[in-house]
Amino acid sequence: MNWDRCKNLYDEACRWIPGGVNSPVRSGRAVGMSPIFVREASGCTIVDEDGNRYIDYVGSWGPMIVGHSHPKVVEALRDAAARGTSYGIPTEAEIRMARKVAELVPSIEMVRMVNSGTEATMSAIRLARGYTGRKKIVKFNGCYHGHADSLLVQSGSGLATFGIPGSPGVPDEIVLHTVPAPFNDLGELQNIMGRIGEEVAAIIVEPVPANMGVVLPKLGYLKSLRSLCDRYGALLIFDEVITGFRLSRGGAQELFGIMPDLTTLGKIIGGGLPVGAFGGKREIMMHLSPAGNVYQAGTLSGNPLAMSAGLATLGILEERGVYEELEEKAAYLAKGMADAAARAGVAVAWNRIGSMGSGFFSAEPVFDFASALKSDTGAYAVFFREMLARGVYFAPSQFEAFFVGLAHRKEDLDRTIDAASEAFVLAKESSARGA
Repeated sequence: MNWDRCKNLYDEACRWIPGGVNSPVRSGRAVGMSPIFVREASGCTIVDEDGNRYIDYVGSWGPMIVGHSHPKVVEALRDAAARGTSYGIPTEAEIRMARKVAELVPSIEMVRMVNSGTEATMSAIRLARGYTGRKKIVKFNGCYHGHADSLLVQSGSGLATFGIPGSPGVPDEIVLHTVPAPFNDLGELQNIMGRIGEEVAAIIVEPVPANMGVVLPKLGYLKSLRSLCDRYGALLIFDEVITGFRLSRGGAQELFGIMPDLTTLGKIIGGGLPVGAFGGKREIMMHLSPAGNVYQAGTLSGNPLAMSAGLATLGILEERGVYEELEEKAAYLAKGMADAAARAGVAVAWNRIGSMGSGFFSAEPVFDFASALKSDTGAYAVFFREMLARGVYFAPSQFEAFFVGLAHRKEDLDRTIDAASEAFVLAKESSARGA
């Protein structure tokens, strides 16, 4: 494939944008290349500025579950834009979205819209502290809850991709009350809560972490988090920015049967537009200003375009058989990829749940951040580049997820598996050479 225009655009971008991108993982540095620049997208296909076409398994990092440029979403956006793009004044669409979220997500009785997942999690943390009167937050190594200062401790995602343990600019005093714990290690969490449980405002967790790659919770682990929070009077916050409406209509909490006190959402509820939300029990949410004294605000919160695109997307996801279709497609892809890796003699640890998953270039199971970091990132980089050259786009980082959507057809999945059969062989050869 020819990427001349993409490379020229990246050179130009580096003159005006730090690192040439507006979010670090996009840069492609972790996989040894500069990024492609997208010109357009439709269904499960993206087209770059050089005219190259790719089957897309990133889907804007999760939101495009119904596909790019879905006619119903485009129509909703067009209608909303014709009436105005922003008001900073309440609209009926905000009520419709709030009601829909409360109807679908088991633990949510009230919800507030914001503009990003980061804003949702930082607001939920503030609310938890304001509600409990406590300061400390427990989070898990490798779980990424956005780039708010107090949560940028032992995070996955871009920090793992670039080997950054934290970030300059975050004072030690800010993270003093953030306590990291290893994911899936109940014993260590029990020790932590035994020491400081009565000081903990909340435990925040991605119920299925997807920012160190996809990692599945051990059987009963999430239930134990619920029990520990109840024992010590802390709130349980599920960060479902990725898993919300992805794993089921009610998210991971519906799938696992666990009721958190607060939930953060994003991505899918905006249908591809910038959006976030947090919600939970009425008693807790009523502590938010102007009903209560915990302050949170946002000029563009509840933006009419985002609400319209999100409502259209959720409407599609309420159609019969949607999640069964997603499960079938993702299972087919994961098995085909696993078989291809096995035929090539490449050790890959596969984690999948519903329509999201990861293939770690590792001979060992991946169940936490430490085991994820044992992956062969060099082999993944070769795999990524070879898949890209064959017209398949996965995340440019070993520590991210792949997403299957309604727009993926069987022929797309088969083409991906065929490409992987060749890419795994080349990744193995490169690894053997020490490249």
